[in-house]
Amino acid sequence: MKSIRLLILSLIILLLFPSGDLYGQFVDAPKREYRAVWLTTIKGLDWPIESIVGPTREAEQKEALCTILDSLQAINVNTILLQTRVRGDVIYPSSIEPFSSVFTGKHGVAPNFDPLAFAIDECHKRGMQLHAWLVTIPLGDATHVRAHGKQSLPAKRPAQCTKFKGAWYMEPSHPATAEHLSALVEEIVTRYDVDGIHFDYIRYPEGNANYPDGVLYSCNRRGMSKADWRRSNITHLMSTLYAKVKSLKPWVCVSAATLGKHADTSRYSSYGWNAYHTVHQEAKEWMRTGIVDAIFPMLYYTGQHFYPFVTDWCEGSYGRHVVAGMGTYQLHPDEKDWDLEEVVRQLNVVRAHPIGGAAQFRSRFVTDNVKGIYDYLNYFYPTPALVPAMPWLSDTPPPAPQLSGVTIDRDSITLAWYKAGDALLYNIYGSYSYPVDTDDPNLLLGTYRADTLFSEPTQSLTRPRHYAITAIDRYGNESQPLQWENTFIKAIKPRF
Repeated sequence: MKSIRLLILSLIILLLFPSGDLYGQFVDAPKREYRAVWLTTIKGLDWPIESIVGPTREAEQKEALCTILDSLQAINVNTILLQTRVRGDVIYPSSIEPFSSVFTGKHGVAPNFDPLAFAIDECHKRGMQLHAWLVTIPLGDATHVRAHGKQSLPAKRPAQCTKFKGAWYMEPSHPATAEHLSALVEEIVTRYDVDGIHFDYIRYPEGNANYPDGVLYSCNRRGMSKADWRRSNITHLMSTLYAKVKSLKPWVCVSAATLGKHADTSRYSSYGWNAYHTVHQEAKEWMRTGIVDAIFPMLYYTGQHFYPFVTDWCEGSYGRHVVAGMGTYQLHPDEKDWDLEEVVRQLNVVRAHPIGGAAQFRSRFVTDNVKGIYDYLNYFYPTPALVPAMPWLSDTPPPAPQLSGVTIDRDSITLAWYKAGDALLYNIYGSYSYPVDTDDPNLLLGTYRADTLFSEPTQSLTRPRHYAITAIDRYGNESQPLQWENTFIKAIKPRF
């Protein structure tokens, strides 16, 4: 019955958006939802811009990222998925894998700054989360691997790698694969203040009927069919990596990108392309057993390939977050040349379902405003939103902030407060009525990371307003509000 209700809801939403009326109405924005963007580094597709790659171009590379983040912050994006491990190489100084060529144009040669550290700092300045996106199993084609020479994983640990259809992969069934990936995760989580670790391609290659793991299967089958054995290998990887992250920093969100369709539903076929059977991801089981905090299914489809599968993920989430991967790139004429109306409808259907939000693939298509998608997201995300909390990890909120001072003059109003326990973030709400309703997402003015000062110019206001401040911990738990009633309203001349 629930499935039928959700499908009927999807149909109603589709009927709400007649052609040419994209801005007529939308599903109201919640207080909490992922508003994520994948930001790729491979081949400089999003960052660094391919034309400014080089060992002396650091300032331009930094400026380019700041421009991207400013554009995304302006439309209230709250999460950046930054491609950190590319193809067996990384974008930070690592003792485990070589530096990617994407910043200097040379394999194994790093720029004179740490791109991951810089990106984290710049995201946090803007109140955004940064999740380190790791391409898990693929190591690149033969040319890419040769370019890294003795530093490549196939050169250092050939028994741990498999060549298939001209490309190299970490072998999912080899015990050293989990060890190697765990070491990478430990290096990143220990050294960097990331908000999440996001695993991509944590699966077998597509078209894997002839994938050469027959000997390994024969020696380690443990009474399972090959398909079940492969699924158990991927699940073991996911479980191992989840445990590693949580042993280091339990608040770091662990997520995985999966194929957009988990499997056939009772009414709709996946037409032979799904996570469970095609690439051996049993992602619903990951959510059921609690070895992932969020799933990002790549729902880059239309019609019956999209809407029923949103419902299917929603029903199989077991309380974990499902963040719908949106095929924004398909708007481009060089891709599928979708109409903007398609993405608009999908966004509204996703928001109407009780899941975690949406992620756009990928940044360049958003910031380039392909077919007006940036303009629409600016409309669809009218105010800031909080990233969903993770109550299965902790549900104890931090103490409320305590006011330390208020400064008011004709031009601005400034509130200061004391740090609230171990709080990481502070939310500022503003309202013309008192007390301020902190459950109303339209009153959220912004989220600030470990900042205990907020100032607002009064020139931008039609009249002075009241404020509330809440603290948020690393798990997303929000405190009770510090309410501040503006008793000076009558003393300040309204500006109309």
